[in-house]
Amino acid sequence: MDLRIFTEPQQGATYDTLLTVAKATEDLGFDAFFRSDHYLRMGDVDGLPGPTDAWITLAGLARETRRIRLGTLMTAGTFRLPGVLAIQVAQVDQMSGGRVELGLGAGWFEEEHKAYGIPFPKEKFARLEEQLAIVTGLWATEAGKTFDFRGTYYELTDSPALPKPAQARIPVLIGGHGATRTPRLAAQYADEFNIPFASIEDSERQFGRVRAAAEQAGRDAGDLVYSNALVACVGRDEQEIARRAAAIGREVDELRANGLAGSPAEVVDKIGRYAEIGSGRMYLQILDLDDLDHLELISAQVQSQLS
Repeated sequence: MDLRIFTEPQQGATYDTLLTVAKATEDLGFDAFFRSDHYLRMGDVDGLPGPTDAWITLAGLARETRRIRLGTLMTAGTFRLPGVLAIQVAQVDQMSGGRVELGLGAGWFEEEHKAYGIPFPKEKFARLEEQLAIVTGLWATEAGKTFDFRGTYYELTDSPALPKPAQARIPVLIGGHGATRTPRLAAQYADEFNIPFASIEDSERQFGRVRAAAEQAGRDAGDLVYSNALVACVGRDEQEIARRAAAIGREVDELRANGLAGSPAEVVDKIGRYAEIGSGRMYLQILDLDDLDHLELISAQVQSQLS
C-alpha cells in the first residue's frame, strides 16, 4: 500500500508552507505529494493569504525535491485549455526529472469560477473527454510528427506536440463517483482510478464498475491502480486525536466513520480493509499543514506497518 500526502492549499497555505510539507513528505519516506486545484476556500475558514496555483506550485517543488512523485487531485478541466495544460505538465515533468502525475477532472466548484472570472460551462464532462484525448494525444505523438484534433469544443491543427515529458508516459488519474461515464473514461485513459472520501462499500462497488468497463474496452482491469483519498487524523491517544480533529473543525466520531482517524493501530486496520477490496494506494488528506508531528507519527507508526 503506497501512502501519499494530499493537501488542500485553498484553505490557507503559502508556497513556503507547501514546500515545508513536501520536504517532510520526502524525508519521512512517503511516496508522493499531491495537492488540490482550487482558487477559493471552502467552508468556515479565511483562506489567507489566498490561493496558490497548482502547477506553479508543483513546478517549484519539482526543483526543490528529488524523490517523491508530484501531482494533482484533480486539475480542473475548466481552468486550462488542454493544449496549454499538456505543455505545462510536460514542462514540470522535465523539471522534476520525470516524477509528475496528472489527475484531471471536469471541475465542479462554481463559486470559484465566478470569483475569478473563469467560464463555467454546462457541458463539463463532454469537454473533459476531449481534453483527455488531446492531452494524451499530444504527449503520445511521435517526435517530428504533428497532432490534429477536431472535436465539438476544441480544434488543434498541425500541432508540433511539444514539449515532450521526461517520462515515456505521464500517469493519468481519473476519479469520482459517477456510475457510467466516469468508469468508461477511466477504462479508456487512466493509469489510476481514484475515489475520494468513499466508504469501503462504495469504493468496492465503484472499483467493480471500473474493472468491468476496462474489460468491456478490451483492457486488462489489473493494468489500473485503484486508490482512495481520505482525511487523516491520527493520534497516540484520545486526547491527541481530539486535538487534531478540533484543529480542522471536525468531530472525532465523524472522522472515524468517514476518514482515517484514531490510533495508529485503528488506521492501519482500516487501510487494510481498503486493501482487501483492491485499493493499492491511499492519499492521506492533511488539513493542518503546520502539524508536522502528525506526518512523523503516521510515518513511524502507520506507514512502517504497511510497507
